[in-house]
Amino acid sequence: MIYSKIKGCGSYLPEKILTNSDLESTLDTTDEWITTRTGIKKRHIIGKDQFTSDLALEAAKIAIKDANLKPNDIDLIIVATTTPDKVFPSTACILQKKLGIIECPAFDIQAVCSGFIYALSVADKFIKSSSAKNVLVVGADAMSRITDYSDRSNAILWGDGSGAIILSSSDDEGILSTHIHAKGEYGELLHVPKKDKEGCRETIEMKGNQVFKMAVNTLDMIVDETLNLNNLAKEDIDWVVPHQANIRILEATAKKLNMSMDKVIVTIDHQGNTSAASIPLALDFGIEKNKIKPGHLILMEAFGGGFTWGSALIRI
Repeated sequence: MIYSKIKGCGSYLPEKILTNSDLESTLDTTDEWITTRTGIKKRHIIGKDQFTSDLALEAAKIAIKDANLKPNDIDLIIVATTTPDKVFPSTACILQKKLGIIECPAFDIQAVCSGFIYALSVADKFIKSSSAKNVLVVGADAMSRITDYSDRSNAILWGDGSGAIILSSSDDEGILSTHIHAKGEYGELLHVPKKDKEGCRETIEMKGNQVFKMAVNTLDMIVDETLNLNNLAKEDIDWVVPHQANIRILEATAKKLNMSMDKVIVTIDHQGNTSAASIPLALDFGIEKNKIKPGHLILMEAFGGGFTWGSALIRI
């Protein structure tokens, strides 16, 4: 049987840092207020001369090297992003050029904060059908570009960054299952309205309390779905690698699994919500800190605008 297995990881965060203290000078807020409600202390912000593809490039180069591959060993590129460089070509095609890859399929996936799980699910299917051997899967977002920094409820949340993995064909267990869902009827609870008459991109609008309730309830369901399909108990999971949206959502997921927060990878404190980048960034952080090790069983889960949600169960 063909499995798809993570062979390399990489991550990149822009140099500029926006702290809670910085936000205190422009908003009616405090470090304590932000930290208590979100768990966030700081977030990274893309440079004025950078694009989403630049973030993706740095993470991709590290992941390719970590997998002991060369760029032209990659035979498929999937980029999950909500903030593409352009309407077209896709950020994946732009990334392909920047990596110097001569030719391979390349496309973007837009599922907001669930984007990386969606991309991982698609990559897994390509490998298991023998349509690809080495897939570069990237989550990259520059959420600051669509954030209204006069809106306290939004400005405190978002950060920029990129995480990447190489998913390769293997005889060993890797991805055990992926699960993706969407319900478009709730789209306007968390969305970016259409462009204005001048063509300027508008900013994120969110009904926070309703989104929070939906996120917690939906993630409860996806945890049950994932465990039941794989005939596993909660205690079989070694690590949860969740989308980093809000510390209270992470704590609710841990409670659902009867798991200590010590077994949940948390990066939201120093990265904020980086949308599609947050899960691969958290995965790379967990591996780099020697928490996640070969053989560990990890559960990834995410919820995002759309509404979209999903999970992946992976043997590292």
